[in-house]
Amino acid sequence: MNHPLAGLFQQISSAMTILYIILAILVGVVLIAVFWAMGTYNGLVKLRNRYRNAFSQIDVQLKRRHDLIPNLVETAKGFMKHERETLEAVIEARNMASSARKDASTEDAESMGALMAAEGGLGNALGRLFALSEAYPDIKSNANMMQLSEELTSTENKVAFSRQAYNDAVTEYNTRTEVFPASVIAGTFNFGQATLFEVASESERDPVKVEF
Repeated sequence: MNHPLAGLFQQISSAMTILYIILAILVGVVLIAVFWAMGTYNGLVKLRNRYRNAFSQIDVQLKRRHDLIPNLVETAKGFMKHERETLEAVIEARNMASSARKDASTEDAESMGALMAAEGGLGNALGRLFALSEAYPDIKSNANMMQLSEELTSTENKVAFSRQAYNDAVTEYNTRTEVFPASVIAGTFNFGQATLFEVASESERDPVKVEF
């Protein structure tokens, strides 16, 4: 004959087993959620570091561009004495672009907008200078001007390449922060949108044509 408490103990044992199973499932779900959150967070960090590094490459090339322009203008003065206004406009645009570059932040749309506008203004000023240089044939044969032109051409090409790499990285990052469920982690840990380095017009999509 079974003891009266045997059935009770069996019921308690079954209930405990079910409880352990439920707890194990809950712990498993929590662990999966934690590991997913960690993986998503780390993925966003990597994407953010990638576009920041890409922007630093743009910054290096823009600085190089800004450093070349004063020498370019100084050399051009010897041939274009009557184009003082244009030469001064290039220097002014260069100074504005250099200042905007130092203030630019990829997470600040306003400062990035200022940089894009300043770089567009500088490109337009350089374009006018190169157009006017056609009236001064001797400038093309100057060794210093030829070297500066080659360096500036190389820099312009690198700026365009770096800009494309940056925009690709930003697009991938922004898309990841907007897509559910990664957007939950992005919002929780303040992964804000990054700003594309766009151009003001279609004509600015190509590097400035450096030709004396």
